[in-house]
Amino acid sequence: MTRWWQISLAILAGLAVASSAVVVLAAAIIYPNLPSLESLKDYRPKQPLRIFTEDGALIGEFGEERRAVVRLKDTPKALTQAILAAEDERFYRHGGVDTLGILRAALSNLASGGAKEGASTITMQVARNFFLSSEKTFTRKLNEALLAIKIEHALSKDEILELYINHIFLGQRAYGFAAAAQIYFGKPLARINVAEAAMLAGLPKAPSAYNPVVNPARAKSRQLYVLGRMKTLGYIAEGAYQQAKTQRLPIKYSPQNFEAEAHHLAELVRRRMHEKYGDDIYVSGMKVYTTLRLADQKAALNGVRQGVLEFHRRRGYAGPEGRVQLPADAGEADKIIEDTLLEREESSGLLPAVVLGLDKSRINVRLRSGEDVDLGASEIKFAQRFLSNKLAPEKRLARGSIVRVARNEANAPWQLTYLPQVEAAFVALAPANGAIRAMVGGFDFSRNQFNHVTQAWRQPGSSFKPFVYSAALERGITPATVFDDAPIAIDAAETGGTPWEPKNYDGTMEGPLTLRNALAKSKNLVSIRVLQGAGTQFTHEHIAKFGFDMSRIPPYMTMALGAGEVTPLSLAAAYAVFANGGHAVTPWHLLRVADKDGRVLESFSPPPSHLAIDARNAFVTTSLMQDVIRRGTATAALTLGRQDIAGKTGTTNDHHDAWFAGFQATRVAVAWMGYDQPRPLGSGETGGGTALPIWVRYMREALRSTPEMPFAMPAGVVTARIDAKTGAPAEPEQGVGEYFFQEFAPGAQAGEPQESAEPTPLPGQI
Repeated sequence: MTRWWQISLAILAGLAVASSAVVVLAAAIIYPNLPSLESLKDYRPKQPLRIFTEDGALIGEFGEERRAVVRLKDTPKALTQAILAAEDERFYRHGGVDTLGILRAALSNLASGGAKEGASTITMQVARNFFLSSEKTFTRKLNEALLAIKIEHALSKDEILELYINHIFLGQRAYGFAAAAQIYFGKPLARINVAEAAMLAGLPKAPSAYNPVVNPARAKSRQLYVLGRMKTLGYIAEGAYQQAKTQRLPIKYSPQNFEAEAHHLAELVRRRMHEKYGDDIYVSGMKVYTTLRLADQKAALNGVRQGVLEFHRRRGYAGPEGRVQLPADAGEADKIIEDTLLEREESSGLLPAVVLGLDKSRINVRLRSGEDVDLGASEIKFAQRFLSNKLAPEKRLARGSIVRVARNEANAPWQLTYLPQVEAAFVALAPANGAIRAMVGGFDFSRNQFNHVTQAWRQPGSSFKPFVYSAALERGITPATVFDDAPIAIDAAETGGTPWEPKNYDGTMEGPLTLRNALAKSKNLVSIRVLQGAGTQFTHEHIAKFGFDMSRIPPYMTMALGAGEVTPLSLAAAYAVFANGGHAVTPWHLLRVADKDGRVLESFSPPPSHLAIDARNAFVTTSLMQDVIRRGTATAALTLGRQDIAGKTGTTNDHHDAWFAGFQATRVAVAWMGYDQPRPLGSGETGGGTALPIWVRYMREALRSTPEMPFAMPAGVVTARIDAKTGAPAEPEQGVGEYFFQEFAPGAQAGEPQESAEPTPLPGQI
């Protein structure tokens, strides 16, 4: 008989025979010396700093232990039932030690010839986890049993179960079921289903052995056991049992998983909190609420991810990450594959996989979850140049190759991809007050912590032109003013360096163009002439009103083509001035800080704004950018089916940076793509083709329930008919409508006011 059975039967005997010397000794000597239960009555576990969106979604967590305390009344019924089924079905009927359970476990283990079934109650586990070690000795088991009895006398059953739910270790640094739900499934505890509850309830027995990340097969086996117990005990019906058995669970494999990841912004918050409160933030359970919104952040993440995947498809496959030798024996091969994939983390939805085999029509791969999936003929074509037998074995795509796969949506076909070297960033603000609604500082925070939204100073290219055009409007230049799209030479004094002969992006020239047409087509040569007309110094001073760091934007002619440096965040804040009617706003992201009990320690309001430019200027410049979308370089945004959007593409020299900055009345957003060490993205990678799709995906979701909101024409703006090509005044029934500052309208005399048109948009101009 093993030592375990000796302990089990000895405890059973000691508890069953009240007159035994062991129990007398325990009652007389051990019981009075048991630990105080104050730590249970006043439960204050170490809780991490947790960061949330404005609408309560968890986006960040920092601490020694990953723990989230939840009340029993807020715990899903399916989970409490799963825990009772797995750990202690008689919990509400025994007094801390289940003598019948001990006898049943002892007999079961004796019959099976091994220690396969334990006899610790939930109360005994609470006693052990709070006060005792895990060593399997008679003394420790006796102390555990007596301490459990003491706990039962001091606390109610619900209080004990609540302590258990919050304190138990469940693997992956997760303490408590609320933290485990977030870590394994990326969702709050309240949203788990029966299948997920059973998986979590199976973890306390052996968190390492039944960890679904490390041992998915054993975790599944344990889950099925728990589901079977739930059915036997009448907690779930046959239908629910069958459904839960076959349900595939979306196990998360990243070190941290949240409803929507916002690691770069969470890191900004962590640094600020540590500067103010010190190391206590990691154990105090403080909560920080930010201005981010869950739907916005999800849309931004999806936009960036899909933008990078599409970039990969255009540039071609880069090859496998490596290769392992897979033996013919299936069991040995499975073990090698499992070990190989556990060494590689998921990267923003790009899953590691090992190729099991391939032919002319498919590539069969295995994921870390144990699932085998097929990649179709399109992926064979995508990877064609890596199928050659002339390549070195580690570079050739073959059985044993380590690859990355991804899918656009839950039911979309799997695609072959690779870890990107290219980076992307996205930020969205509420233009009314500067609140940051979404921030993606890079493709994968775990691989690159550099925040490209706040730290990446890059040339904005043509996305900077609207600010030059805005300055020109103040100097009497109008949307109907004609400039020559023709060669121009700039001397060294006006460039701050060497003589310059700029060219249009496509190398073509169209001759005379109105200001409106020139911006829609993003004509470089016209933009330089516009800057000349407005004056370099005046334009530089005007641009400063938008909040840029002007030390990074030299007052030279190259400014017309965006030769200075901006960050995506500063560009978004500047575009907000157009979106909100002329007011400069300061981006902000903190709403409030609360302690673990919800008491507010700090609250924040939007930084004060100020009028930066005339509302008329904001309106007319916005109308110019609306034509960029209607018939210019950003027509891909027409797929949104909205008339209340405006923006500008940007592509820098040699395709180093691709931008799109645009807005609607409730959102201003900037998308960027480029390499950390600037180098060409590749031929054809422009703002309209590379960055704009990211922006469109975000706006489609962010504005899904927002009605169209036309930009209202302010007082002091008038309309007149002009010839669309020449800009000359046209007869009332001819030409097209155009906006003018009242004092600069056709026929206006200097200093002579004109009557303003009704403040409504022209037909087709919103």
